[in-house]
Amino acid sequence: MADIPTVLLPNGISVPALGLGTWNMGEHASAAPIEVESLKRGLDLGMTLLDTAEMYAEGGAEEIAGEAIAGRRDEVFLVSKVYPWNASHQGVIDACDRSLERLTTDHLDLYLLHWRGEHPLEETVAGFEELRRAGKIGAWGVSNFDLDDMQELLELPDGRNCAANQVLYNLSRRGIEYDLLPWCQERGIPIMAYSPIEQGRILRNPELIRIAKAYQATPAQVALAFLLERDGVIAIPKSANPQRVEENAQSVELDLSDEDLDSLDDAFPPPQRKHPLEMI
Repeated sequence: MADIPTVLLPNGISVPALGLGTWNMGEHASAAPIEVESLKRGLDLGMTLLDTAEMYAEGGAEEIAGEAIAGRRDEVFLVSKVYPWNASHQGVIDACDRSLERLTTDHLDLYLLHWRGEHPLEETVAGFEELRRAGKIGAWGVSNFDLDDMQELLELPDGRNCAANQVLYNLSRRGIEYDLLPWCQERGIPIMAYSPIEQGRILRNPELIRIAKAYQATPAQVALAFLLERDGVIAIPKSANPQRVEENAQSVELDLSDEDLDSLDDAFPPPQRKHPLEMI
């Protein structure tokens, strides 16, 4: 299998452009073994960026992630996210400690504010910076921030230390291409694309199916390959099926032609005007 391409973070660390999501994991004890197995398989295949959050199953997904990385923490670029209501200066520090305990590790590589809440961004950034100085996180970033949010953030003291913005981005949700994506690309701030196959809803699109057949690939692989064509974009598909994880990893082998990219534009038109940032 081809090597997974990488994306450079502002702090100079190189991470896989194709990682592992954990949304909806940790919700049922009976599913835990296959969820852990799926994550381990992804790590084996080089998808060593693992994304989770305290919100997912109220910490349950972090526990699944902790099991998956046991004995191989050094291989993994570990990402988690803090609830906005926990994102005061002290609150973010306390929330991080709880996440670290569930993950059974002493540090996160990247810690994100899950979305904007009532706490001033300056407080959250101050908490993130304290965690970074203490070695509990390697870097911090945000999630679900639109362009105006990012502009406001970068005006704050230490705001330019933002290392990533995780947003909804896939073939059917291309609004960020109008302004947010190019703005982040110009500043070297990676975009982490969550729900990169729209939770499976786009996979029945006839044009996507046609292109996939031409490459002897799956529609999901084509949808992921589309994102991997974008500079500075990290896709984090979630799957609790080891075989599906292997299929996702194989998306790096696809090299979509300009003609097929044009066909995808026809089937999933890029934005012609500003759209509010979408979330699910």
